Amino acid sequence: MPSAESAGPGPNAPPSELDTELPRFRPTGEELVHRGWAITVHSATFVDPAGVAFERDVVRHPGAVAVVAITDRRSVVLVHQYRPAVDQWVLEVPAGTCDVPGEPTERTAHRELAEEAGYAAGNLTLLTRCLITPGFCDEISWVYLATDLVAVPVDRQGIEEEYLRVVEIPLARFDALVDDGTVVDATTILGVGLARRRLASGR
Repeated sequence: MPSAESAGPGPNAPPSELDTELPRFRPTGEELVHRGWAITVHSATFVDPAGVAFERDVVRHPGAVAVVAITDRRSVVLVHQYRPAVDQWVLEVPAGTCDVPGEPTERTAHRELAEEAGYAAGNLTLLTRCLITPGFCDEISWVYLATDLVAVPVDRQGIEEEYLRVVEIPLARFDALVDDGTVVDATTILGVGLARRRLASGR
C-alpha cells in the first residue's frame, strides 16, 4: 500500500524544479487568536521578497481523509450530510478529520468508511493528497480509493452523522450530478475523477 509520503508534495516538501527560481517569502511569527476542537486560528506575519512585512489570518488544521468507495456494481458510495458551515446538505464521499494523534491516515480512512458508510475495504489505495483551501488554511486531505467492499455495522459520531444518509450512485451518472450542481464538494469531484482514472488503468 502506498504511504502518505508517496502521494506528492505537501506544504513542507523540499523545493522542486518548478519553484527553485521563485521569489522567497519568509514567515516571521504567529499569534493564536482562537482554539476550537479541531482547528486553531492564528494571526501570522510574513516578509515578502522585497522586505515588506504583511499579516494574514491562518487556520491550522490536523488534516483529513476522504474515501472514494467503489462497489462491485461500479457505483460510488456517497453520504448525504448536513454541513453547518454552509447550512446545506452536501453529497460527498465519506471523509473525516485526522483527530486521533499519531494514527496513520490509512487507518483513519478505514475507520471513517466503516463509521459513516458501513463498509470495510479489502483494498485501500492512496490516490493523492491535496491542499483544500490554501488561501487561508493548511489542511491536507489524503484521498483514498476503496474497493472489495464488505458491509459492516456503522458507528456514526456526532449530531450531523446521526442524520446522515448513504447513497450509492452509478459512476456513469456521476458527471451529470456534477454538471447540474447536485455534487459540489471539491474533494469528491477530484477523488471520483482520480478513482475512475486508476480503475481504467487497471492499477
